[in-house]
Amino acid sequence: MPACFLMMILVQSGCEQPPSNQVQGYVEGEYVYVASPYAGALASLSVRRGKQVNEGDPLFALEQVSEKAARDEAEKNLGQARANFEDTKKGKRPSEIESLKAQLKYAQATLRLSMQEVARQENLKSIPGAAVEMEVDRARATRDQNQQRVAQLKADLHTAHLGARADQVAAAEAEVRAREAALTKAEWALAQKRQAAPKAGLVFDTLYREGEWVEAGRPVIVLLPPDHIKVRMFVSETKVGAIKHGDVVQITVDGVQGMIQGKVSYISPRAEYTPPVIYSQENRKKLVFLVEALFDQDAARNLHPGQPVDVRFNGAS
Repeated sequence: MPACFLMMILVQSGCEQPPSNQVQGYVEGEYVYVASPYAGALASLSVRRGKQVNEGDPLFALEQVSEKAARDEAEKNLGQARANFEDTKKGKRPSEIESLKAQLKYAQATLRLSMQEVARQENLKSIPGAAVEMEVDRARATRDQNQQRVAQLKADLHTAHLGARADQVAAAEAEVRAREAALTKAEWALAQKRQAAPKAGLVFDTLYREGEWVEAGRPVIVLLPPDHIKVRMFVSETKVGAIKHGDVVQITVDGVQGMIQGKVSYISPRAEYTPPVIYSQENRKKLVFLVEALFDQDAARNLHPGQPVDVRFNGAS
């Protein structure tokens, strides 16, 4: 009799239902796949699977020979464009200006001499037989030519002190801007051959080994940030109406002492299972809705994707 009574107690305890505010779920992770937009051999791998990294920590680097060459070429082209731009803003070289000044002085001296000759010929014109009209005209023509030569050299000297024309200066400046943009692009391409951790988290997996060829855009490192770890559970249609975004949940995990607290972050607007017939009172009980909960980063680090958990809803926070 006592043995039968004990058996009845055990059977009864084994058939006890979990609390009405408790459901089962599992831990899920949203992974961050870190890749380079360019292809290349994997030159160095700075992390190993299972390591915790901080934001900005180096993860891997691909070979960079072609990108470095492109960057160096862009730097040289920019230097040349800047030199050309500065040259357009300058006048002629000092030696060329000194040559023009010397020519102007010679022309001015020649003009003075020709003016004296005109005056002398005009004075001789009043003396009978001393000069003829042709000599006076010849002296005047020579004077006029020398005046034009002086005016020309003065204009040339003024132009020599000026830079290039406005449109040439603008074109040279535009060339500098284009070369600067090309250098920025080359530096960005070089930087993309080295990837750092976009967020702190666990190195969940490494997909290549050093020396292997990595295609453009193929992930090399798989990260699992703690704020990307969540618990997913399926709540029946009869209970989901009492759950709201932000409600506090507590989960228990096998092997972990105590409960971990989180908050409801998502409630699916659609049922995961729809009966093939009408929504009768009996069939409605088969409907379940996906609910997700997030946790603070310290708590999330103790959770691992795939772990089964028990979730208890405590109501709004």
